[in-house]
Amino acid sequence: MMSIREAVSVDGTSIVYRVTGNSAGTPLVLLHGWAQSSQCWGEQVLADLAADYRLIAVDLRGHGYSDAPESGYDDSANWAGDVAAVLAAEGVTENAILLGWSYGGLVICDYLAAHGTGAVAGAVLVGAITSIGRGEKGGKVGSAMRSAVPGAMSEDPREAIRALGAFGNALTGPPEGKGAASQALFGYSLSTRPRVRAALFNRAVGHDELLRNLDIPVLVLHGTDDSVVDVSAGKHAEELIPKSQASYWVGCNHGPFVEDPTRFVSEVRTFISSLGKLAGAALEHHHHHH
Repeated sequence: MMSIREAVSVDGTSIVYRVTGNSAGTPLVLLHGWAQSSQCWGEQVLADLAADYRLIAVDLRGHGYSDAPESGYDDSANWAGDVAAVLAAEGVTENAILLGWSYGGLVICDYLAAHGTGAVAGAVLVGAITSIGRGEKGGKVGSAMRSAVPGAMSEDPREAIRALGAFGNALTGPPEGKGAASQALFGYSLSTRPRVRAALFNRAVGHDELLRNLDIPVLVLHGTDDSVVDVSAGKHAEELIPKSQASYWVGCNHGPFVEDPTRFVSEVRTFISSLGKLAGAALEHHHHHH
């Protein structure tokens, strides 16, 4: 049974999120990307993950059903506060898994930089950026993103449609059988306010130091042909994070969970179950010393 809920963030912004799945399961928080929504994951992925986990799919500020304040998108404290507010509203104080796609990866970093890893057991970065701004290796964009800017932020419908359309199959991979998903993703982009689309890019923050000192396991999942966030951004995160593991999907573009939902769910599941084993092993190790 899915329920739609709301949490109030640090600056008073209402953050809307959907909760579904196994209420006794590990909390898995899904954070979508730029100009998307909590629906972007697709029905199959959401249903499959809901079988195992307590799934919490968030609409980022300015997206989906969440409030879109006039300003504040350049402030990491707000993004951190959004995630913290959702966790608090759900009473999640430990063992959460944070999974971020694209800009969602940056939001995870904003949260961890402000609140630490106390409530978090692991993270998954999917085609993600971890930093943003000129010269940030963790924020390197690809050709599709470069060609979409600045038209994708335009108030002119024709210009915005053309620019967002230039993403082409970047989010879906080969279009066969993916037409409905492609239209849905295009729709979320178009229904995100132009000023929000612009504001998300009008920001500079580096998280390399955070990544270097991160004490939780992180799965970096990235397509080698990602034309929105270059695969080098994923490799950068993998190199910096001490407990990282990576899955590079050969020939995959920016939406691994759209291109191969079954493989995506399987890799996320394997990663999360490995965390349980790690904790168990650590516990075991701890007992032997007494």
